[in-house]
Amino acid sequence: MKRRHFLAGACASLGLGSITSQAWAAAGAPDFITAANRADLSSWLVGLTRHGDVVFDIPIPSRGHAAAVNPRAPEAVAFARRPGRFAIIIDCAAGQEVARLQSPKGRHFYGHGAFSSDGKTLFTTENNFDAPAGVLGIWDASDGYRRLGEVPSGGIGPHEILRLPDGGFAVANGGIQTHPEMARAKLNLPTMQTNLTYLSDNGTIHDQTELTGVMHQNSIRHIALDDIGNVVAALQWQGPPTKQVPLVLRNTPGGQAAFLPHPDQARLKNYAGSVAVCPQTGDIAVTGPKGSTVIYFDADGQPHGWAHHSTASGVAPAPDGGLTITCDGGMVHRANGVETPIPVSPDLAWDNHLIAV
Repeated sequence: MKRRHFLAGACASLGLGSITSQAWAAAGAPDFITAANRADLSSWLVGLTRHGDVVFDIPIPSRGHAAAVNPRAPEAVAFARRPGRFAIIIDCAAGQEVARLQSPKGRHFYGHGAFSSDGKTLFTTENNFDAPAGVLGIWDASDGYRRLGEVPSGGIGPHEILRLPDGGFAVANGGIQTHPEMARAKLNLPTMQTNLTYLSDNGTIHDQTELTGVMHQNSIRHIALDDIGNVVAALQWQGPPTKQVPLVLRNTPGGQAAFLPHPDQARLKNYAGSVAVCPQTGDIAVTGPKGSTVIYFDADGQPHGWAHHSTASGVAPAPDGGLTITCDGGMVHRANGVETPIPVSPDLAWDNHLIAV
């Protein structure tokens, strides 16, 4: 199978593409969903088209992080930023809250979640902070988002969870121990361990890739699926700030992690934010909001340039090809190495992620 056809074929095999488009038509047919803030410090879940039109903006209680999109209904879950304990399920067609999740006692959310392919179950990354251990909360989306239980995430600090095309999930366990009573302090940096964990649909762990040795402090946080079925990860270095290490890796389940070095990665300031892969070309984009930089790789993992975009935050595949990035002033569309600015309402400041619908 050709590289550029893998993702399209995987989605088609699940029957998700047309179902998702039809379901979201009633919500104004957004191409992307993201969290944003306004100057008055209010927080919003925002639906955007590829042209920069805001088709809905729905208030949420406080600063959001990422969102999860239901593949079978125009519902999105807006997650609080760590260590928040709320997640809001929103009917984006009606602009109304459907349910509000509260993490159980002794748990908080990490800002990410993923639906099963049939949209009936939601998995949320959570901190069992007194253990300490990472867990995945399991919620019944077909029964008012009733909590069904939880399973181990395979490590400490599970952050992003990604549904895989052939079933199951990948989880980025960032390895950093935190506790809500200590705000956002990092409690175990000398001994932290980070990994990618692969789980079946029922939450059973069947594979892990752990970073060891000098890389044990290279926290795996955000992940995307590349064009031949690998997981591409954006990392955040927690070791000595003067040390330069690769901040992007690619991993095949059952195989070793291959780091993707880039000559301009120092511009990220040791903090790789969001990551996405272009389905048509296999190109990879990694944002660096702290460095206002995006670095690019080609499908073979070779460096493919960089660009300055102020507070470059979220990145996602664009529906008409290429990649779309959120930054100050709106969005940028990149295709075949050409970048086109897309203005959006100037009173919106984006949070870290852009989710393709």
